[in-house]
Amino acid sequence: MTVRIGYLLPTRERVMGGQPETAALLALADRAEGLGLDSLWVGDSLLAKPRHEPLALLAAIAGRTRRITLGTAVLLPILRNPVLLAHQVATLDQLCEGRLILGIGSGNDQPAVRAEFDAAGVAFEKRVGRMMEGMRLCQALWSGKPVDWDGRWTVRGGVLGPTPHTPGGPPIWGGGGAPGTLRRTGRTFDGWFPSGPNEASVWRDNWATLRGHASAAGRDPDELTGAVYLTLCIDEDVALASRWLNAYLEQYYGQPAEILRRRQGCYAGSWAGAVAWLQGFVDAGATHLALRFPGEHERNMAAAAQMKAELVGKI
Repeated sequence: MTVRIGYLLPTRERVMGGQPETAALLALADRAEGLGLDSLWVGDSLLAKPRHEPLALLAAIAGRTRRITLGTAVLLPILRNPVLLAHQVATLDQLCEGRLILGIGSGNDQPAVRAEFDAAGVAFEKRVGRMMEGMRLCQALWSGKPVDWDGRWTVRGGVLGPTPHTPGGPPIWGGGGAPGTLRRTGRTFDGWFPSGPNEASVWRDNWATLRGHASAAGRDPDELTGAVYLTLCIDEDVALASRWLNAYLEQYYGQPAEILRRRQGCYAGSWAGAVAWLQGFVDAGATHLALRFPGEHERNMAAAAQMKAELVGKI
């Protein structure tokens, strides 16, 4: 089994720190490719968690890298017109010559997220149906054939150009771990990309459930990718690492750390413990780990590359 390790670029962190310039982010992208990491990821938000627009930033990275996979962790397609989104994604996939993965989600039910949807003119309560229909419309347009569509959007003989570099469009990975999300992802998407849980055993059980949904829909579950988005603070002083993680999460999300650490996959502690924790997800069936670190990104990016070497060496 091949294990792939990715790194989340600190787009939100830079904006929070009053450093919106992109030169440092692009330099980190260069470093990630030079270190042999497998993927780079960027998050998405309009107003709830202000950060750089992910598709535009990935386009800049696509033009200066040649090997590394580029992905969204995760994109909120609901906030975008799907015809425009299909065009943007097709162009981006051409720019990176098929190295794109679309991690997508429908947004958490929080006041700031609801306000973000209101600002974009999107009904929060109908977000899942809107997301699923919008992605189906994108995929229809990515075929390059004339599209007629009657639904939330109306298309008459629409033909998209260019089509994506990847035939049919880039892989789509669904985020989240709720029962409905597992069912939709197993039946529809190319991979699963939750931001947790902490316990690899829970991830394993949910992955088995999702694969069951894929089989029931007549799909081959072995063709789906099991991924996970994880946050790590590494220090041999476990208490210090935990305080650092708590402060990072609370600043990032504006919520109590104890709530966030129950909901997301988070680790604070020693190097050996971190490798063992990640190995648990690999043993559970995850083949792509997207890692997020708070601060010191050049050092932590090198740590991620070393973790990849250790995990691959254990398989």
